[in-house]
Amino acid sequence: MRVHLEYGRTGLDVDLPDQHVVGSLGYRAAEPITDPETAVRQRLAEPNGTRPLHELARGRRNACVVISDITRPVPNQTILPPLLAALEESGIPRDQILILVATGMHRPNLGDELVEMVGAPVVENYRIENHHGRELSEHTHLGESPRGVPVWIDSRYVEAEFKITTGLIEPHFMAGYSGGRKLICPGMASLETIKVWHGPRFLEHPNARTGCLEDNPVHEENTWIARRAGCDFIVNTVIDAQRRILAVVAGHMEKAWAEGVEFVRRIVTDTVAEPVDIAVTTSAGYPLDTTFYQSIKGMVGALPIVKPGGTVILAAGMSEGIGSADFQRLFDENPTLDGFMDRIQHTDYFVLDQWQLEELAKVRRKAEVTVVSDGLPADALERLFVRSAPSVEAAVADALTRHGPQATIAVIPKGPYVIAEVAR
Repeated sequence: MRVHLEYGRTGLDVDLPDQHVVGSLGYRAAEPITDPETAVRQRLAEPNGTRPLHELARGRRNACVVISDITRPVPNQTILPPLLAALEESGIPRDQILILVATGMHRPNLGDELVEMVGAPVVENYRIENHHGRELSEHTHLGESPRGVPVWIDSRYVEAEFKITTGLIEPHFMAGYSGGRKLICPGMASLETIKVWHGPRFLEHPNARTGCLEDNPVHEENTWIARRAGCDFIVNTVIDAQRRILAVVAGHMEKAWAEGVEFVRRIVTDTVAEPVDIAVTTSAGYPLDTTFYQSIKGMVGALPIVKPGGTVILAAGMSEGIGSADFQRLFDENPTLDGFMDRIQHTDYFVLDQWQLEELAKVRRKAEVTVVSDGLPADALERLFVRSAPSVEAAVADALTRHGPQATIAVIPKGPYVIAEVAR
């Protein structure tokens, strides 16, 4: 059985043993929008839960338009031109429109990356700046959330007269689904906010997981924070594996986002009949698999269908290596995952990006993990609490040896973009 996995920029073809494969999980059929530019303009004029964009923007002196960073393949080159044109037509001068990159705690995006993200015409004609999550002085304090999270949001956004966020709605391994409120928190939040909201008090909750919104404290809290910061209008999209636009939603931050979530839920959920011994998955290719840090999302996405003691095999490009210096430091300072978890739950120990190691710890409590990557050598991978293998085929052969001749395999070619479940 030959399967094409989303891997890096080019993908990866692998051969899996037919007799062991019980399912390949993927999207349900959905037709891409034939004229996405027209669809965006229509949603700006006929939004969900608000008046049309040009009416809302009329009389405002300036605007802040928030976009996702390079790790999210948002079709900005389709979204931004009609959105920016509508703002200017409403009377907001071009030099009073700021495009703010919601980096959260990620690195800034500059130069060629910005051109890749939004297109040369936007880069050449509009002011684009990055959020800097570590610079507390660039944030405004908006009080505390109901669960005691200190709310610090980028002052450029807080002070803007008209606030717009854009983004992509897809499954998210902590917050249920991305998009909507996530552009504000964590996208424009400070480290002081994120380190509490991404702390074990929230992430260890059983409902802080992919596809779950009900009683999910991660989702509930950043929704409250986004309301507190304010948002006048959102434009979110849903895309398929070829990055074609399947849906556009726009308007009220929560109503329009909920419309998009329902669309996503219908098309990205797929099931196996029973839990499997081995899950072969990915981190959805570039740009989501550029680092080990980002690729942990693929491991987490496979957890619901893997038996306790099973194996997750992840193929990810990791062209930029492990991740931030802080994330790498976590492996130097914590020789075991159990010790790390004890430390973050019972002491004041904190290192930036520790939440991703906490997610890896969730995976490792249930399953073994083997990683296949061109971006990191075996010795580097094996100090990250995972095994390594030279190929997916070799990793599968090794797992079959461990799990026996009756072992079952499921494959998730698009990784965390699919909500993998066991059928009920």
